[in-house]
Amino acid sequence: MHKQIIFHIDVNSAFLSWEAAYRVHHLGRTPDLRTIPSAVGGDISKRRGIILAKSIPAKKYHIQTGEPVVDALRKCPELIIVPPNYELYEKNSKAMMDILYQYTDKVEQYSIDEAFLDMTGTQMLFGSPVIAATAIKDEIRRRLGFTVNVGISDKKLLAKMAGDFQKPDRVHTLFFDEIKEKMWPLPVGDLFFVGSASEKKLHALGIRTIGDLAATDKKTLRAVLKKHGEVIHSFANGHDVSLVEPQAPDLKGYGNSTTIAFDVTDASTAKMVLLSLTETIGKRLRKDQVRIHMVSVSIRYHDFCSASHQCMLQDATNITKEIHVASCKLFDELWNGMPIRHLGVHTGHVSKDMANRQLSLFDHTNYEKLEKLDQAVDRIRERFGSDSVMRASFLDQEHIDHMNGGIPKDRRTVDYRQK
Repeated sequence: MHKQIIFHIDVNSAFLSWEAAYRVHHLGRTPDLRTIPSAVGGDISKRRGIILAKSIPAKKYHIQTGEPVVDALRKCPELIIVPPNYELYEKNSKAMMDILYQYTDKVEQYSIDEAFLDMTGTQMLFGSPVIAATAIKDEIRRRLGFTVNVGISDKKLLAKMAGDFQKPDRVHTLFFDEIKEKMWPLPVGDLFFVGSASEKKLHALGIRTIGDLAATDKKTLRAVLKKHGEVIHSFANGHDVSLVEPQAPDLKGYGNSTTIAFDVTDASTAKMVLLSLTETIGKRLRKDQVRIHMVSVSIRYHDFCSASHQCMLQDATNITKEIHVASCKLFDELWNGMPIRHLGVHTGHVSKDMANRQLSLFDHTNYEKLEKLDQAVDRIRERFGSDSVMRASFLDQEHIDHMNGGIPKDRRTVDYRQK
C-alpha cells in the first residue's frame, strides 16, 4: 500500500502576483509590482479601503493584509496601490487548476489561490514527491507567469504548514517525523487554527512556540480554550485525519453583505439595501435548488459596533420576496436608529427538499406564482445579464446596486487604459 502523499499549492501573494504578471506579460508595463513596495487595495471613497494583498518589498514596511489603505500609506508614502480585478483573478485561478488536474484528478480547491492534491501512488508517473512538486511549481511559473509554494506531507494540515515556510517559489516537506525539527520551533501563532485571540490566551499560559503547545497538558488547554484547545493541541502534535475532498461539501448557509458608500440613516434606504442583498441570495438558492429555514440580519454602525438578529421561518423557502420580508422584520427589531455603514443578510438550515409547502388557512400569498416569477427573472438575467431586469424601486437609487453583496461590479474588472 502506498504511503499517502498530499501537496498543498499556494500562490505567492496571489492578487498582487496575478496583477503583476498580467501587467508585465500582457501590457508590457514596468516596473514589476512584485519588485517594489506595492499592494492591491480597495477604494477609499467607497469605504472599501483595505489592503487585499501586498508585495514582498512592502512587508519591510510592516504593511498588513486587511489594514486600511490610509494606514499603509502612512507607513510607506511611496506604496503603489492598484485596484482589484476579480475577473482576472478567477481566470488565473482556473488556469492554475487546469494545470493541477494534469497531475491528479484528486484536487480539492481550498480557496481561489490554494488547493490540495492527493498525489498518492503517482511516483511512477512523475517521480519522487519533491521532483513532482518542483515540476508543478515550474510549469505554473513558465506557463502562467506567477509563482507558487508547494508543501508536501502525508497529512493535509502538515502540507499546508509546509507551504507557508520560506517564500516565494519554493518546495518544502513536513512529514510527521519532521515536525519536531521544522514545526515545533515556530511561533504558536503560525499554527493553523490559532487566531490572535487564541494566541493571546496561549501566551498568558507561557506557551510561545508550537512545541510548547504540543507539550502542554490537554486539560489545561481545555480549561482555557474549551474544545478548541483540544483541536489545536492535536494539530500541534501533527495529528490530522482529514482527506483531500475533490467534491466540494454542500453549503451550510448562503449570505451576502455590503459596506455602503454613505451612512444610512433611514429605514426605507436600509430596506432597499436588504432587498438588493436578498435578490442575490435568492438567485443562488434557486440555482443550487435548495431552500432555507433561517434568516439573519447583521448591522455594523458608523462607530464600527455590530449587532445581529435571526429568526426561523415557518416554511423553507428560496423566494426573494419572502426572504426580504423576514429580513425587514428582523431589521425593525434590531436597528437602534444609529447611522449604518454595513448591512448583511445570512441564511441557514439549508434543505434540498423542494416539496410543496404546507398550506395555511390564514395565509393567502400565492407562493407558486412568486416562485415562477423568480425563476423567470433568473432565466432572463442568466441569458442577458444581471442588469437586464430589475425592480422598479431601484430605478431612482443611484447609490444602491439592485443586486448587491459579494464582489461589487466595479471590482470585477479594471480599465487598464486609465490605470
